[in-house]
Amino acid sequence: MPTLSNDHLAIHVNMKGAELSSVKSPKTGIEYIWQANPDIWGRHAPVLFPIVGRLKNDSYQVDGNSYCMKQHGLARNMEFMLVEGSETHMLFRLESSEESLAAYPFEFSFEIEYQLLDNQLVVQYGVLNKGNVDMPFSIGAHPGFAVPMGGNGELEDYEIFFSNKESLDRYLLEGGLFSGETSPAMTAEQVLPLTKGMFDLDALVFHHPESSYVVLRSEKHDHSVRMSLRGFPYLGIWAKPGAPFVCIEPWQGLADYTDSDGDLFKKKGIMILAPNQVHQCGYEIIFN
Repeated sequence: MPTLSNDHLAIHVNMKGAELSSVKSPKTGIEYIWQANPDIWGRHAPVLFPIVGRLKNDSYQVDGNSYCMKQHGLARNMEFMLVEGSETHMLFRLESSEESLAAYPFEFSFEIEYQLLDNQLVVQYGVLNKGNVDMPFSIGAHPGFAVPMGGNGELEDYEIFFSNKESLDRYLLEGGLFSGETSPAMTAEQVLPLTKGMFDLDALVFHHPESSYVVLRSEKHDHSVRMSLRGFPYLGIWAKPGAPFVCIEPWQGLADYTDSDGDLFKKKGIMILAPNQVHQCGYEIIFN
């Protein structure tokens, strides 16, 4: 399994999905990433491409043809190639193939780069449209962070701190699809406490938070995870109810709405990439 390491962190990435599977401090022994208990949630930090969230009926249409694709797309289940690697840098690539074209009829090259800088992990995505037609796509991150950090305490000991005061509505989900309804979640506040029951109705999804980063933290210790949000218009926060982890998910894309007509080019939140063009985005995580 490819590994990055320095004096601050040791990081492992799976070839399947180029998925971050471990971030551990050699000094404290703390594992920051959820360790994918299959009885609860069998993933660590999947990358979401070429869709974010669920499609209505797990299907969509392009040029009059129907295609099936499960929640969060196909990249998380496919084997990437490691094309560059050192102690502090790795570059993975996924090329379109017969398998991908059966579910997503567009030719692409998708790169994921991990770079370790002291106690910071820099993640960069690059999407190339290799075809001769416009390519609709979304992309997002889904890292699960173990809480409590270090194994002591409860989820309810933690909060998510926003860098700016936020007034945000929660966009409500029904069976993984947006219903079109919202409910107030924050009003001129910077702190979102993690509480029992807050994920009983699925993820909290926010549109256009003003903050440039959020911090997962607890008043009971000095350890924290700070994740940047710049360039991502949507933010998901999710955990299985009662499970000892929380996902902080910056997205460029959204799940379908319940009234979706299935046209991928008209999907809310979709991005369109012209032939031979590259889309780049990324985020940083600081572990303390």
